[in-house]
Amino acid sequence: MWNTPYARGSFRAFAEDIDAGGDASPSTAMLSDVSKRLGITIVGGSIPEKSGGRFYNTCCVFGSHGELLAKHRKIHLFDIDIPGKITYMESRTFTAGETPTVVDTDVGRIGIGICYDIRFQELAMMYAARGAHLLCYPGAFNMTTGPLHWELLQRARATDNQLYVATCSTARDYGSCYVAWGHSTLVGPFGEILATTEHEEAIIIAEIDYSFLDQRRSNLPLNKQRRGDLYQLVDIQRLNK
Repeated sequence: MWNTPYARGSFRAFAEDIDAGGDASPSTAMLSDVSKRLGITIVGGSIPEKSGGRFYNTCCVFGSHGELLAKHRKIHLFDIDIPGKITYMESRTFTAGETPTVVDTDVGRIGIGICYDIRFQELAMMYAARGAHLLCYPGAFNMTTGPLHWELLQRARATDNQLYVATCSTARDYGSCYVAWGHSTLVGPFGEILATTEHEEAIIIAEIDYSFLDQRRSNLPLNKQRRGDLYQLVDIQRLNK
């Protein structure tokens, strides 16, 4: 939610019509221009999207020619209640997305999730089964769950699925009504932390070598060892095609 204050009252005011583009979505127009001008792929965090009278928490992926490659609407909404710590109901503002997002880019096949999506291993497993090399999760874990779960979940998703996981978090602002944990991170397919930050504004530059995926999957051949006779993950979207 990088184009708006992180507050329920602001989301609707700053929501953009991504499908209409242009002046109706200045944030995505800027991302498109930058990706084309620099010849890079951009996973553009998330912004509030308005469409058909509903609002979504949406991440856009732009290719190196400025084209919109994918649009992921957050599938799992952040509705939690930890008494004395934090209560937040994202579903009071947003509608949940209905489509998992795997996108082919110049830098590999990427599975997209947003924040709370990272908690759901089934989504990450589906992305891995669809051939993703890298999972990207823009997010803003808070000061209660962040210290306990943010790194843990990234390393778990990477280790369980033997792929790379990259996260981009909001920097910490104690003056905000929602204080983020921070700690943007890149995790390798063995669960190793390849690069990370603290909680201030920062930039990470790190190398990703997809050849390590085959190496780690050879070291630990989990896909061959899974007991499909006892349990299976069902990809509903593919099943219905």
